[in-house]
Amino acid sequence: MLRSLITLAATLTLLALPLPAYAELRVVATLPDLAAIAKEIGGEQVDVTAMALPSQDPHFVDAKPSLALALSRADLLLLAGLDLEIGWLPVLVTGSRNPRVQKGSTGWVDCSSFVEVREVPDGPIDRSMGDIHPGGNPHYMMDPRQGLRVARGIAEAMVTADPGQAETYHAGLARFEQALAADTTRWSSQAAGLRDLPVISYHRSLVYLASWLGLRILDELEPKPGIPPKPSQLTDVLLLAQREGVQLILQESFYPSTTSKAVASKARMQLVILPGGTDFAGGQSYRAHLDELLGLVTAAAGSTP
Repeated sequence: MLRSLITLAATLTLLALPLPAYAELRVVATLPDLAAIAKEIGGEQVDVTAMALPSQDPHFVDAKPSLALALSRADLLLLAGLDLEIGWLPVLVTGSRNPRVQKGSTGWVDCSSFVEVREVPDGPIDRSMGDIHPGGNPHYMMDPRQGLRVARGIAEAMVTADPGQAETYHAGLARFEQALAADTTRWSSQAAGLRDLPVISYHRSLVYLASWLGLRILDELEPKPGIPPKPSQLTDVLLLAQREGVQLILQESFYPSTTSKAVASKARMQLVILPGGTDFAGGQSYRAHLDELLGLVTAAAGSTP
């Protein structure tokens, strides 16, 4: 009896203690870039999960049960859209059985609706053309101008989902905008020497980066998006690079580098491996990720003859 009374007293004491603070808004983002922006805007008021790692090709992410579980608890789902996640996200959304994040609900936030989409096909497309996205190029987070539009859209989605904390989200957005404006001024000066620099990319995923930095992408190693390079394509790229004096090949880290290294060596070009996204799990911010991208490109460009 004494032991029972002691146990009951201890339980009542624990229940009387103040509960720890918890995030009111649960956000799941398909890309670490989107997750990093959401966390910067929401701060302690949001719990943010990134579904893809920066080392993963966002076209191909394992549909793990843990991701479906995260979606089952989410208030908001942030996605890049434009069919970037079409191969893996739908089954997870369906499996989550969460009405808040189903397509068409207020918790389904297609961030492509906030941006100026590039490379929208103006005619019919089919699989023979490779991995063409019918709605346009979905790799817009490599341009901070698009990132700003996305941040504003995310903030408004948070306000809609959690109106009681509207002031928190508006203040977080204002801080983000101020910090990005300061970085943009510095980046403009840093990138001045890159304007009109001819480069080769591996996949057609760097058009927004090129637009931001003023680079000229002359060709891709892939003959068509998502189609592995063939010797004939590589020969054409080598001749083009030699004719135009191309010094850099740019590619993201999740693409195979064997072919890129061989082409770079043969043509005496420098291969620049770019991180595929923000290291959200490691605490990196979206702005720090852009800083890293620009630093890698400018360092490589500055080291070429």
